[in-house]
Amino acid sequence: MDQRVESHGAAEHVGFANFAQALRFWRGKRGISQLGLSTQSGISQRHLSFLEQGRAQPSRDMVIRLGIMLDIPLRERNAMLLAAGFAPAYRERSLSDPELASVRHALDFMLAQHAPYPALVVDRLWNLVMANGPAQMMMRWLLDVPKGAALPQEGVNVLRLMLDPQLVRRHLLNWEAVCADLLHWIRREAVGDGPQGEAASLLAELASLPGMREAMRSADLDTRALPFLPMQIEKDGVALKLFTSIATLGTPHDVTLHELRIESFFPSDDATAAWFRQRQ
Repeated sequence: MDQRVESHGAAEHVGFANFAQALRFWRGKRGISQLGLSTQSGISQRHLSFLEQGRAQPSRDMVIRLGIMLDIPLRERNAMLLAAGFAPAYRERSLSDPELASVRHALDFMLAQHAPYPALVVDRLWNLVMANGPAQMMMRWLLDVPKGAALPQEGVNVLRLMLDPQLVRRHLLNWEAVCADLLHWIRREAVGDGPQGEAASLLAELASLPGMREAMRSADLDTRALPFLPMQIEKDGVALKLFTSIATLGTPHDVTLHELRIESFFPSDDATAAWFRQRQ
């Protein structure tokens, strides 16, 4: 079965007017002084000052070095390189690109091996990229998709599905904890966002949903510290206890792969495990 739910191309990025603006933005966002950045990068404070004032131009290697020192996301490092007059260093392609066929097959394999339990692949904004059969089955059940009707193929955002009170959230017994944890993930992306602010915009949209601000205030910080997210679902007389874990590919040279997340669902009790096995 084809597990790809949505095809993603390279996102258009709104860049900086110049490198000086980009450097000032990221140094300020990271809360590091010129002296601190100078010490970490091995670039003199005087030269950094000239770079931020536009009185000096960086080399390509210097832009990349500063991007690493400031822990700037790969797509934003590309924006800095463009602002400095250089070509991007990190490729961004659709997952359907022929050069990524081996990665696509590896993801297909991982998702298939996780059956009979759900697993899915999302991008940095939690747009759905791939989902295995059990994940699609669970989505159909939770969203009351009629038998035989097709699942949405484009524009599926997992966070919107989970947090909207009219969608999956109404079936989550521990929705406050789940919502708080998911908002925490997108907030981490927003912290690393450039001035374009896609993650920040999504965070603001989700935080404005009914009950979300109260959920954040009452979040159990001890639960948030766990390496996984417990999830309790109840629908049609069925009670499921799951936990989820999130993994990344972690490749440091490709924007597309660096931003992919693999979310895997595991049963927390025998009854939940049996429910999924019976539907395989």
